Order: sequence, then structure tokens, then C-alpha cells
Amino acid sequence: MHTYDPALTDLVVASLRDRLRNRPALNHPGEKDKLDGALAGLIGPEGNDPEEVLRLWTEQLAPTVVAVDSPRFLSFVPAAPTQAAVLFDTLVSCASIQGVSWLLASGPVAAENQVLRLLADLAGMPAEAGGCFVSGGSAGNLSALVTARDTARRRRGLGPYDRVRIAVSDQAHSSIANTLRIIGVEPFAVPTADHRLTGSALRAALLTDTDPSGVIGVVATAGTTNAGIIDDLTGIASVACEFGLWFHVDGAYGGAGLLAPSVRDRYRGIEHADSLVIDPHKWLFAPFDCAALLYRDPSLARAAHTQDASYLDALHTDDDTQWNPSDYAHHLSRRARGLPLWFSLAVHGTRAYSEAIEKALTLARDTATLIRKAPHLELIREPELSAVLFRRVGWEAQDYAEWSARLLAGQTAFVAPTGWEGETVARFAFLHPETTLEVVEEIVSTMT
Repeated sequence: MHTYDPALTDLVVASLRDRLRNRPALNHPGEKDKLDGALAGLIGPEGNDPEEVLRLWTEQLAPTVVAVDSPRFLSFVPAAPTQAAVLFDTLVSCASIQGVSWLLASGPVAAENQVLRLLADLAGMPAEAGGCFVSGGSAGNLSALVTARDTARRRRGLGPYDRVRIAVSDQAHSSIANTLRIIGVEPFAVPTADHRLTGSALRAALLTDTDPSGVIGVVATAGTTNAGIIDDLTGIASVACEFGLWFHVDGAYGGAGLLAPSVRDRYRGIEHADSLVIDPHKWLFAPFDCAALLYRDPSLARAAHTQDASYLDALHTDDDTQWNPSDYAHHLSRRARGLPLWFSLAVHGTRAYSEAIEKALTLARDTATLIRKAPHLELIREPELSAVLFRRVGWEAQDYAEWSARLLAGQTAFVAPTGWEGETVARFAFLHPETTLEVVEEIVSTMT
């Protein structure tokens, strides 16, 4: 199993070349009975002809993968990894490059840290800021808020079971509520103004609470998933400083906008973050799974996350230059998931990234104009980033569901409905730089 097989290599590489060369179809979700039938008996005591297994993948399984990297995938938050990133991800995988520690992977760790430094500089964080790459925004939020919890308990002399709360809004990503439940921290709900968390609302909530001392942190969002709204980062940062709160910014989707001159000023205040998450597998054109987690003071994360065991003693030294990514999140084993982004940035340069992000922002603005001009459509709010919410006048939830199904069935686009203030509406999420206004016009024309 571990001997080089030239025929197997050529077979898989040819499939890879074909995938890179040819634009993937949107595809369709599979049916369980058909998939079960295709897979029945495949894995057993004896192996199978690799060509037959690859044919099964190509003909039966791959067509059920809805292509999130298609320019016509406009739901949730799409992906658009560069070819440089995808190819280098293949190299990372085939070389079994892990990224646990400096001892075992100093070169990969140094390269990942170069990218983390770039992101920290874009956010205006101090020179000592640092962190690691994790699997996604949910893992980043979990690790950051564990650090916030443990830091607050230590600084305030609290016990491990004393009640603590973290301020959140109803617009925070779903992973925030899940994280708080997992780590035993209660949410301190703060109302939003037009779906935006503000410093004034946070201060008012703290001043009227019966026990504000139990609130240890606040989560702000730099680009909500549904509408791309950026919270009042400057105001929230000021209140966090006033009340001694950990200031966490979830920029999983929207944080990439730091590279776009046209919206850069909207992120004022992000430089005060104690922790920050940005997902390169979203708007920085990296493959899944890749999220950057940054701390203003990484030593606080080390105190919260470093795992102690006799077999790990060799990883932990007094040499501050030996950076172990395993010390900055809830993980231990990890792949060097930041390397594909590092390679692509080194190949293309940051200007190309800025231009690609600006394309999505421009398309969102042009789409808003298109919707405003259509008598049967209503723009719900001006796009702040690259998400556009709108409604078809007279439609109910079932109309949107049927429309979405028709679009996918015809391979026109994947546009899933979403909810907004209790109403089902339509939403475009632009990210792929090859999505054009002509594609949008084609989709909109089906709503007449």
C-alpha cells in the first residue's frame, strides 16, 4: 500500500487535471438509495481495481457534490480557491505535512505565520499578535472564547464554576451560541439597531444589568453571514475597554474586506480586538478548511490551550522562537492548512486579492441597482459588503423554494432562500470573481 504506483498516480493526476481544466457543473444532491446501491459491497476484505473505484467516484459520487466554487453558486458563503492554492493543497496532502509544532514542521509553521502576520497587519493589531490556522470560523470562535473565559477567571479571581457571561447580539453567527453552551458561559443578550450591534447599546445594557461584573467579554461581527453587516467596532471596543471586557471580532466571512480599499474604513475599531477570526476558505480564495485565528496577546491563548503530557514535553521549550500552532486553539493534531493560502499569496501578490474582492463588492452594488429598477423586486437594504437581500413582490415561502429548485434543476444557479425579520426572502452572496452581472440578470429574469 505504501509503494509508489505510477499507474495509480497517473490515474489520479489525470482526474485532477480534468477537474482543474474544466469548469464544474453545479450538480445535484444525491438520492440515498442510489448512493447506497452504488457503494454496496465496495469495501471488504479484498481491494478493487483503482480505475473502477475512480470511475465510481466520477460517475456516481462526484455529481452529487454541489459545487460551491462555481461562479453560479450564490448561497450561504461560496468558495473560490485559486488554482495555485488548490494545487499546493494537493502537495500538502500528498506529502502528509502536519502543522502541530515547530519541532516537526518549522518551515510550514514559519510560512503560515507569515500569512497570519499579513492579516494582523491589515487589522492593525500589534507586532506581538499571532495565532494559528484552524478548520473554520466555528473552531476559531470556540478557541478564542475559551481563551476569553479562562483569562477573565484568572484575572478576576473566579473559580472554574463561577457564573460568567459574554455579550452577544441576535445577529451573531450560530457558532457563537453553540460555543457558549459548550464552554459553560451564558449569553448576555444586547439588542441591535437595524441588525447592528453598537457601543451605545452595549453600554446601556451593561449599566441597566443587575450584575454587570459577571460580563467578561463581547462578540462583535465584521460582516454578518446573512446581510454582510459590520458592527460598530469602534464603539464596542471603547465600551470593552471601559468595562474590562474581552473584545472578540468574528470576521469569518467579512474580514477579507480589509483588503478592499472601498470598504476598508468600515472596519475602524478592529485594531482593538483581543481576538479575531477570518476564514480564508471564504473570501480569501483558499481551499477548505482554513480559518485564521489571531490574538492580540498570544500568551493568553497558550495559557488556555497548551496541552501537557509526558509525550509532549519535547515540544515545549524555553525558546520563544519555537511557535507551536497546537498551543493556540482547542486542537492538537492539525494539518498545515495555511500553506495553500501562503503559496497563492506568494504567487499572485496581495494586489490581485484586493482586485478580486473589489469585483464582488462592485457586483453587489450593481445588483442592488438592477433590483431597484425592477418593478417586481424590492431591495431590502443597501449591501454593505457582498451579500444582497431582496424580495419578489407577492411571493410566499413556497414560491421562493420552488424558484430555487427550478434554478438548480436547470443548472442556472444555486440560490437558496433565507429568512429576514420573519419573512422568506432571496439572497445573493457574491464572492467568486468570475460571477458576472450577466449571470445575475439571467437569474433575476426567472423571477417574473
